[in-house]
This record gives sequence, C-alpha cells and structure tokens, in this order.
Amino acid sequence: MGRRILDLKEVRADGWFERLGDGAPRFRDLCDVLGEKVVAFAIVAGVRITAVAVERRQLDASLVTFSLGEGEEEHQMPLGELRHRLGSSLSATEIHPQTLGEAPSSEELQRFIGYRYLLLAPLFGIRLRELHLQDDGPASVLVDLGGAVDVVPLEELRDLVRERVKSESRGPRPASPPFSIDLDLVPKAALSNERREFHRTVELLSAWPGPLSILLRTREGQELSRDVKAALARALGLLGTAHAELGNGDWAEEVLRLAIQWGQEPGGEVTGDLFRRLGETQVRRGRPGPAIGLLQRALGLGASRSSVLPMLARAFAARDRHLPAALCAEEAMALGVDDDELDRIFGDATHALGGAWTKFRASVAS
Repeated sequence: MGRRILDLKEVRADGWFERLGDGAPRFRDLCDVLGEKVVAFAIVAGVRITAVAVERRQLDASLVTFSLGEGEEEHQMPLGELRHRLGSSLSATEIHPQTLGEAPSSEELQRFIGYRYLLLAPLFGIRLRELHLQDDGPASVLVDLGGAVDVVPLEELRDLVRERVKSESRGPRPASPPFSIDLDLVPKAALSNERREFHRTVELLSAWPGPLSILLRTREGQELSRDVKAALARALGLLGTAHAELGNGDWAEEVLRLAIQWGQEPGGEVTGDLFRRLGETQVRRGRPGPAIGLLQRALGLGASRSSVLPMLARAFAARDRHLPAALCAEEAMALGVDDDELDRIFGDATHALGGAWTKFRASVAS
C-alpha cells in the first residue's frame, strides 16, 4: 500500500487575518462593528466592504455597502442578511480534485484541500500540519486543535469547518441580563446534571459564557484566585455538557473551549475533566478523529481513566483502530465500567485483529 505524507507548511494560512489588521486602525474598527468573523468571511468570499451605516440599537439592521470581487458596482444589505448569505456561500459544498501528482506544487495542494478551507480553518483555531495520502483510502490531514493533535479525514475536516461557519452565520445571541458571579450555583448545576435535568443547568448558567469570555481578557479576571478560576471552569464544563446532552453541539463546543481557557491555570484534573467533556462532545457528534486527541490529552492531565477510556474506545473503534480500541475497552471493563457497548467493541476489535491479538497478549500482559 502506497502512503505519502506532505508537509503543508508552504500552503497553510495560520494568522492571515491577524496580519491584515496589524497597523490598520480602520480595519480593527470595522471588525469591532461587524464582528471579526463577518469581516473574515467577507474577505474569503471576495466581498469588499466599503461603508457601514451603523444602527446602534439594532446592530443587525446596520446597512453594509460592498462590492463583489474586482467589480466596481456597489450593493447594500443589512448586516444580519449579509452574515447569513456569507455563511450560506462559504458552507456550500465544492468539487475538489481527487488525486495529486507525485510532487504537487503549492497551487495543486491548495486546490486539492480547498482554498477556502485553508483560510477558514485558522479562524476557528484549526491548524493544518500535514496531508496524508494513501492508495486505497481517503486523504487525511494532521491537524492541531489547540494542543490536541490528530489525523482527520479531509472530508471530515471540511464538514467541521462548514459547520463552524454555519454556526457563526446565525449571528450573536440575544443580550444577557446584568450578570454577577454566584458560585453557589455551581453545586446546584452539578446536581442538575447528575439528575439529568439538563434544562435546569442551562437555566442556571446560560448567562455566564458571554460575560466570562470578556472577564477572561481583563486584569480583574486574570487576578482571580486559582480556586475561583477552577470553579468557573467547572461551571462552564457543566453547562457545556448540558448543551451537548440537549443536542446543542455548537454551543457545547464553544462553552467547553472557554472553560478550558479558564482552567489553564488550575490545570491538572480540572483541565483534564474539561478535555474529557469536549472529547465526549466530539464523539457524540460523530467526530472520532478530533475526539481521540482531546481524550488522550484528558488522560495526560489526570482525568479519571474510568470516565475517559469508554469514550476513547468508541472513538478508536469508529476509526477502525482495532488495537487501541481493544486495549481501552479491556482496561475500562477491568476498572469496573459496566457497559455492554464495551463488550461489543472489545469483541469486534479482537476478532478483526485475529491471531495478531493472541500474539500481542502472549508478549504483553494486560
């Protein structure tokens, strides 16, 4: 079986949007009014914004003047509608080349992956490292998701980026009422999750993410004690899990990534548990590739093995990685995890491995 690994250093576009704003005050002002994602989407879609009539009381009603590509004809559209149309355009599927030559040029690599995905991926913290090609299977990409590294099928990566674009194009959430941090709500939210009363958790904590995202970037937020930061991270983790259980996948990921930022200083098991929750969310959404890296990071940070290994076994099994799937399922069952799904995964994986599993167990003790 032929296998090639191509470095994407020459074609990836990490930091392209930030570089556009360096030393350009008007560009930053435009981002403050329209939102960074809207401005970035417009650039990727070839929309040149020339003026904005800001409606402070209802920002989505602000009238945006723009031209398309190199054309001089100007058009006008309310911000809300423009955001929606940009999202629809950038999340539409495209036809890409199915093969690459032995020594592809940078332009050929860009066409193969997709120009828009090379530009959009960094906007969501997805860094592309390598392109993996094989004769008898689909292309994959080695991606860095902010500390978690894994190989993801190229089409799965495109789906992930398109979903992020769709989520952003829905616009900002309604303004939250005045906010105060009441840490007494955290144990109540934990109890609600234990009782699977996830709507109650959302009611308790739904106003937290927006203000905490702002507070994180202030000196006041940075000066909070480690215990308070850990409590805030835990609260966001509970909220993210509740959203995941209720089927709000995009919100779950957004909240959990914010939780990880709050948990960086406390570190250890606190952050490990957040990576576990984010990894479980990816498994639930049918994204085993990114889930593997996140769940492995959770183990490395000290998260409970009995809580991580069952999900890790599912993720490995979904990617047909039979040996690690069998090992994770075996250890989880040895730790007392009672789950019929683990029995099935272990049986399927060892059956697929056949004699190789017998030889492995003969040389490596469980």
